[in-house]
Amino acid sequence: MKTSHRLLVLFSAILISATLMASDKKDEGLQSALSFVVLKDDTGKPIRNAAVVLHPVGQHGKQAKSGFELKSDNDGKTHFDGIPYGAWRVQVIANGFQTFGGDYNVNQVEQEITIRLKRPQGQYSIYEKPDGGKTDGNSSAPPK
Repeated sequence: MKTSHRLLVLFSAILISATLMASDKKDEGLQSALSFVVLKDDTGKPIRNAAVVLHPVGQHGKQAKSGFELKSDNDGKTHFDGIPYGAWRVQVIANGFQTFGGDYNVNQVEQEITIRLKRPQGQYSIYEKPDGGKTDGNSSAPPK
């Protein structure tokens, strides 16, 4: 009985040590100080309080469930130290602007990314003519 108890304690100690060593190696990777500037596309003025959402991207382009969100300040800027090198999916959301999304490769000690957000565009309708007039809706042919 003592032998099996000692083996169990030894196995547990080895398992805990291996887990700790694996997590230490994960933290040893290169990291970046990542900065974002969020601007209005038409004027170049900063957008404050924009949400900048980051998700790591796997080898096959699959987005990880983990991630985090930053908010831009009055100058449209936000910053985060300690981003691991690799592919990151960036999504920027701001009230009154189109949502932006793109993938970036973080591979420098310091990296700045500028995002330009556009105003929403008008919707296209099959029921309106290009001149703005209404179609009768009965024709199956496209408007001329």
